[in-house]
Amino acid sequence: MVRVLATSVAALVGAIVAAQALPGPTGPVPPPQPLHTSAPSGAATHSLESNDLAAWLDGMIPYALTNGDIAGGVVVVVKDGRVLLEKGYGYADVARKVAMDPETTMVRIGSTSKLFTWTAVMQLVEQGKLDLDRDVDDYLDFKIPHKEGKFVTLRDLMNHKAGFEEGLKDILATDPDGLESTEQYLKQHPRPLLFAPGEVPAYSNYGASLAGYIVQRVSGETYEHYIENHILLPLGMQHTTFEQPLPPRFRPSVSQGYMTASGPPYPYELVVTRPAGSATATAADIAQFMIAQLQMGRLDDHQILSAGTAQLMQSPSETGLPGFGTMAHGFFYDIHNGRIVIGHGGDTVLFHTELDLLPQENVGICYTFNSRGKNNAIYGLRAALFDGFMNRYFPAPARSVPMPTWPAAVHDAQDIAGLYQSSRRVEHGFLSLFYLLQQSTIAANANGTITAPGAPGLDGDATFREVGPQLWLDVNGTRKLALTHVDGVKTVIDSEDPISVLQAVPFLRSAPLNLTVLLGSVTILIWSLVLWPLAPLLRRGDRAVIAIQSPVRRLRLWLRIAVAVDAAYLAAWALLLAPILSSQVQVYSFRLDPVVRTLQCAGLPVVAAACVGVWVAWRMFKLDAPWLSRIWTIVVVTALLGIVWLGVMGNLMSFNLNY
Repeated sequence: MVRVLATSVAALVGAIVAAQALPGPTGPVPPPQPLHTSAPSGAATHSLESNDLAAWLDGMIPYALTNGDIAGGVVVVVKDGRVLLEKGYGYADVARKVAMDPETTMVRIGSTSKLFTWTAVMQLVEQGKLDLDRDVDDYLDFKIPHKEGKFVTLRDLMNHKAGFEEGLKDILATDPDGLESTEQYLKQHPRPLLFAPGEVPAYSNYGASLAGYIVQRVSGETYEHYIENHILLPLGMQHTTFEQPLPPRFRPSVSQGYMTASGPPYPYELVVTRPAGSATATAADIAQFMIAQLQMGRLDDHQILSAGTAQLMQSPSETGLPGFGTMAHGFFYDIHNGRIVIGHGGDTVLFHTELDLLPQENVGICYTFNSRGKNNAIYGLRAALFDGFMNRYFPAPARSVPMPTWPAAVHDAQDIAGLYQSSRRVEHGFLSLFYLLQQSTIAANANGTITAPGAPGLDGDATFREVGPQLWLDVNGTRKLALTHVDGVKTVIDSEDPISVLQAVPFLRSAPLNLTVLLGSVTILIWSLVLWPLAPLLRRGDRAVIAIQSPVRRLRLWLRIAVAVDAAYLAAWALLLAPILSSQVQVYSFRLDPVVRTLQCAGLPVVAAACVGVWVAWRMFKLDAPWLSRIWTIVVVTALLGIVWLGVMGNLMSFNLNY
């Protein structure tokens, strides 16, 4: 039992650390990658031509694939209405040495698929069938709850400001049997509203799926057929589909997906939230979509959006702080190196995509890789590839005189310092335990600077200095943080992350407090189990307590039973949470409901065990047991109560199967 508990808790703590990869992520996992910060100016300018671009990519990507243990990738760049370059690197199938081919290899593009959903929405807006600011309930056959008297609109869905809580259950599968439809998913997994619509950004696959279902209901066609008939076929995208499972004609062309190139391929991922991330496409097909968007909805003789609608779609659909990224009707909208960049990243567990358009330069770039790589190397590669592309071909203009440090920086650093949780989180299901134990820290430094988490999706911290009232600038870049209050909650806005904010954590939900409770309680329980077989040896020869040995022995037995109950409870939960360590998101499906329900019910014996512990402690004092026994009993009871506390605060003891 001791080994099982210790091993299981180690897995649980590891899962807590791995919680940073929860969807939190452009796809099921991990979080979407917003556009990146501008780089220092002064870089040499290169003309964006195919030969120079090919030479640069050939010098960068093969090394990155080898170094990061990534199997392969495809890159396509368009300019002035034509394909400037499309190349494949590495393997679509490592074992069979099948090369990645931008013309024929189909890849999963994750939440970059959302751009097709938003394009479909804008088509129907153009036709007068949808209104971006109307209550979505008017288009649905079920109701989305209102909050604070506000209803959810399509604009809210596009801006990820509907207020939905995050959800992980049933968003990804590998077994086609029993695969839910979009309608079934939406109705059976309703997401609670954490925030009033239009107030707080919180990236939501549920919200994008809701928009796709609205497209289906209003158009009278299934979502997949609507996208095919009104976007894919007009653009000649004959090797792209949203169908799941993959139609037989496409199966020989799809790339394998890997965690690492040196490991085995994984099964084909089925994205249950189809409008949010189910597309499979070739790089050559994505080039057609990029060209159409850059040409204001037109490709050759086909117009998928009017010029006015396309221009509207590429314009901000919300008001943001100056210099901060925002949303543009589903696109991420930012200024990078002085240029407007709109785009969208996409992640499944295995595939990772970035699509970015520079409308003023009539340029687009998209790349997809089929592996996460060792130590999640893909995220660094994806950021470096885009930043390198921009710095080489569209470098930042010469910088003006640096902004001076704000005089109140030392004081204001104390204001922004604290513990924060993302607005994109699970709060009502058992996965909320991760958000209870893993939070972000902003620390005030003695010189008035602050240390905050690095850019979204990347590891490490960054240092910021205050350049305006509660406005902080990265000392090594252009990323900014702003401190404000929303509904009385201290809130930090990140210039690179328009789809979530950091919110101050109440003390009782703070990670240091609850992690201390967890580790302290587990340590005590393990010691109690270790000392169990040793107790008779330690008490041998203690003749002074012979008279009370029998009742005390019975009380100790009751206490040990309570400890054993808690140990089994923790071990079982750790096993349930362990799949997060290897990103096995597909495990968390409706098929797991009996297990989850059993563990939720197991919380009742845990509460009973804590009550038994309190009773034992009371009896120990009534019997005038040895002081060592009384003190140890109080210590153990504290641990038993600590497990109850974590069960309640982490929603392990709730009866919610919608997580």
